[in-house]
Amino acid sequence: MKMDIYPNNPSINAQVISNYDATNRSIKERAFHAILFETVALIICAPLFAFLLNRSASEMGLMTLIIATIAVIWNFIYNAAFDRVTRGFIKERGFIIRMIHAGVFEGGLIIITVPIIAWVLKMTLLEALMMDIGILLFFLPYTVIFNWIYDAVRKNLWLKKAEKLKD
Repeated sequence: MKMDIYPNNPSINAQVISNYDATNRSIKERAFHAILFETVALIICAPLFAFLLNRSASEMGLMTLIIATIAVIWNFIYNAAFDRVTRGFIKERGFIIRMIHAGVFEGGLIIITVPIIAWVLKMTLLEALMMDIGILLFFLPYTVIFNWIYDAVRKNLWLKKAEKLKD
């Protein structure tokens, strides 16, 4: 599924649109993206998980903060690698690519975070894995939706800037 930001706007030149590259991001933008992603997730997750898991807000806040910090680092590394690997053959990120992107990201994060969850919450690795799978059920759609919105806003801002520079 393709998201067309300017479907009926003849003033947006096809050449300008074809120059847009979703994979061309600076280190500063990658850091902004990762921190924004995790900040929004932290705001949603800490109170939600405290409620759902019947744990204290401070305990879940600490766990969420630890996981968010790890996830920021993993997000930065993973997205840079994903863009580098796909740069030559993927210009637009449709639904299938976004699902693959989110699935591999979350799988890697599970491998990294399960032992940490077990340690912080004093539970077995199996209990931590089951909990992380529950968390994953939130994060898979969140990752897809967040990145889809981020990419659409980014492309819109890029096209507006490109049009201004063209004039």
